[in-house]
Amino acid sequence: MKKFDIPEHYRSSIISIIKERRKKEDPSKKDFSPASIDFGTVEFLIARHFGFCYGVENAIEIAYKTINENKGKNIYFLSEMIHNPAVNNDLKEHGIKFIMDNYGGQYIPWDEIKGNDIVIIPAFGTTVEIEALLKSKGIDTVKYNTTCPFVERVWNKAALLGRNNFTVIIHGKHVHEETRATFSHTVQNAKSVIIKDIKEAGILARIITGEINKEDFYKFFEGKYSKDFNPESDLERIGVVNQTTMLAGETEQIALLLREAVGRKYGIENIKEHFADTRDTLCYATNDNQQAAAALKNRGAHFALVIGGYNSSNTTHLVELLEGEMPVYFISGEDKIIAPQAIKHYDIHLKKEITTENFITPGTKPRIAVTSGASCPDSIVDAVLTKMLSLFTGAKSIDEII
Repeated sequence: MKKFDIPEHYRSSIISIIKERRKKEDPSKKDFSPASIDFGTVEFLIARHFGFCYGVENAIEIAYKTINENKGKNIYFLSEMIHNPAVNNDLKEHGIKFIMDNYGGQYIPWDEIKGNDIVIIPAFGTTVEIEALLKSKGIDTVKYNTTCPFVERVWNKAALLGRNNFTVIIHGKHVHEETRATFSHTVQNAKSVIIKDIKEAGILARIITGEINKEDFYKFFEGKYSKDFNPESDLERIGVVNQTTMLAGETEQIALLLREAVGRKYGIENIKEHFADTRDTLCYATNDNQQAAAALKNRGAHFALVIGGYNSSNTTHLVELLEGEMPVYFISGEDKIIAPQAIKHYDIHLKKEITTENFITPGTKPRIAVTSGASCPDSIVDAVLTKMLSLFTGAKSIDEII
C-alpha cells in the first residue's frame, strides 16, 4: 500500500503504535477482533480497522501539496474535501475557499472563478456537468482531481453495465456528493435509478415483478431516475452499484433482493441475462471498517465512542452497526467530553447534538469500544483517548501501557 505524505498534526502517537502492532500480527487482515488496552481503571477496545482510508489520504496529500506549491494563487475546493470538520477547518485556515456546500448550494458564484484559479475536486468526485464547466473556464481538472479510485471503479463498472444494456441501480443517498457524481457519470452510458435502502429496494422489486404498477414508480422515485426512464423496459436487465460509504452488507442484501425479484420474473435459469454480478465494486476500506465495528459487539463493552464528522455517511453507518448493542456516543472530538460525567454527542435520528449526563457509571471500571470514520485523523482519536483517561483517577499512563 502506498505511503502518503500527510501533515504531522494528523498523525498519531498512540493509535499508530496499536495499528502497526496489529499489522505485524495480522498482515493478511483476517482477524477483525478489537485490541484490548487496559489502563487499570478503564479498558478500551480499539477496533481492528478505522480512520483514514486510501482515498482520504490521497486527497489530503494532493490538497496540501497544492497549497505548498501555489503560494499567492486562489485555491478552491468544489465542496468539503472530506466530511471531517477538523480537516476542512484546517484547509480554510490555509486559505482554501469552498465553492459549494455538501448539497450543491453555491457559496461562491461561478463567474468569480477564473481560468488561472485552482479548483480541487474532492474525494467524492464531481458531476460530468461541473467538470465540463471547469474545463470551459480553462481550469485543470486532472492535476487537482482527488477523486477516490474506488469511486472511479464504481463509475467504470456502471459504464460497462450501460454498454451491455443493463440499467444501473445505485444504492446511495441521492443528496450526497458522491451519489450525485455517480449518477451523473452513470447516465452518460446507462439508464439509472437511485435507491436509499432495503425498503426502497423492496418497492423496486415489486415494480419489477409487476406487483406495483409503473405509474407508482415515478411517485416513489421522483427525482432519482434518469431521463425518459421506462420501468417496464428499463428494469429487464439490472446491476447494482453503491455509494462507497454505504453499509456494504445492506448493498449485498439489496442486490440479493433484486436478484430474487428478477429470477421470479424471468426465471432463475435466465438470471445471468437479467442480473449482473457487481460485488467487485464494494470499497475494501468501508467493508473492513464496518466488519471491525461489528466485531466490537458482544465484547462486554459498556458503551462505544464513534469519532468523526457528523455529516460523514460512513461514520454514521458505524453508529448504526453498534447502537442496537450498547449506548453509542457519536462525537467529533475530545471537546465533546465536557465534564467527568457529561458528553455532547450527535443523535443520528434526531439529527442534532444532545448532552448525556452520567454516561459513565460511578464506581465501575468501564470497558469502552472505540472506532472512527474513514475521514477522521488518528490524532483526534488520540486526543479522545487522552481526554477519557484523564477522567479516571489512578489510571496507568499511556507511556506505561502503549
